[in-house]
Amino acid sequence: MGTFSVGARRRAAPVRSWRDHSIGEVFDPRRNALNLVRLGLALLVLVAHSFTLSGNGYGFTFNGDHLGTWAVFCFFCLSGYLITGSRVRTRFMEYLSHRIGRIYPGFLVSLIVVTFGFAPIAYLKENGSLNGFLTTAPQPLHALVSNLGLSMREWGVAGTLADNPYPLAWNGSLWSLYYEFLCYLSIGALLSIALLRRRPQLLLPLFGLSVLAVAHTSTTLGYFGGNGEVARLVPLLPFFLGGAVVYAFQDVIPLTWWSAIPAFAGFVALVRLDGVWGPGAAAPLLTLALLWLGKVLPCPGLLRRHDISFGTYVYAFPSQQLVAALGGTAWGPYVHAALALPSTLALATASWLLIERPAMNAARGRHRPAAEPEPAPIGVPSATGARAEILA
Repeated sequence: MGTFSVGARRRAAPVRSWRDHSIGEVFDPRRNALNLVRLGLALLVLVAHSFTLSGNGYGFTFNGDHLGTWAVFCFFCLSGYLITGSRVRTRFMEYLSHRIGRIYPGFLVSLIVVTFGFAPIAYLKENGSLNGFLTTAPQPLHALVSNLGLSMREWGVAGTLADNPYPLAWNGSLWSLYYEFLCYLSIGALLSIALLRRRPQLLLPLFGLSVLAVAHTSTTLGYFGGNGEVARLVPLLPFFLGGAVVYAFQDVIPLTWWSAIPAFAGFVALVRLDGVWGPGAAAPLLTLALLWLGKVLPCPGLLRRHDISFGTYVYAFPSQQLVAALGGTAWGPYVHAALALPSTLALATASWLLIERPAMNAARGRHRPAAEPEPAPIGVPSATGARAEILA
């Protein structure tokens, strides 16, 4: 019998193209760690907020933005990637029903829980009884009805939290859901254009325009009369469209350590190069690094099946405010965060099991898990981090 050396086997084996390492080839939509990545980002938001909500400043910053702001940028990158894929695969009305089912029921229930669960506890602590709770401005029913449209119009409930380090606002994080939903509508409308849907690579010039809008924010806002909603959307849009661009080119972008690590280094370099337009311009690089983490991190099967990151985001801020109202700021931001964590995770789990997952199944019209991970809409209190007030 003849011999066949290892070297000969190597030479005989077919040479793999770098395209075989592309995102489209190697990223498994069913078996990945994106739920773990998103949960980690949501917990990063909780820790970042604990500095401000306990009266200890902004904590760690990068490029002038606190870590919670960077977490929301990461969430918009992932949403842009996943949502674009969802839109390409579904008709507009089906896509829209999925997006509403993913974001609105959990949001609505969180409003009710905070208004009639959290706020009465703080009111009782501050006033000694619940007398006048329903009639003290801003009245609980007013606070609830004012915010039903997803755009937050009323932050307080019955005058509670007046003595907190960050006063009168029960859930500053919820503001970003409105802007994420605007991004959903934007990509949904854009990909209703037949040419863009067939060639999503044409989103690249639109991404470039979004970066240009950030680079010249004052000029951009001038065309809109300084509109506050546009002012908040402009710095977020490049991150969402950056993720969309990565999806559009997923068949040619490799997803390996030798692409992800240089991508992250390039992201840091662009931010350092220019702190205004650099972060948005680097969004595709940040998206690639996040997807690589989603590919390589070990993730328990339980977390693959259950995504509690949205609930963690929704309930962290009010849990932290309640801890502060009950005197939990005395030991600093990390103890403050630890005290808020159990109720946050408990409510997040209940939100997923009782509200979010049933709503998503109902929106799909069937009761089985999604083929691909649904991106949890996540935000932080400020799109400009340490350079602005949380509710600016």
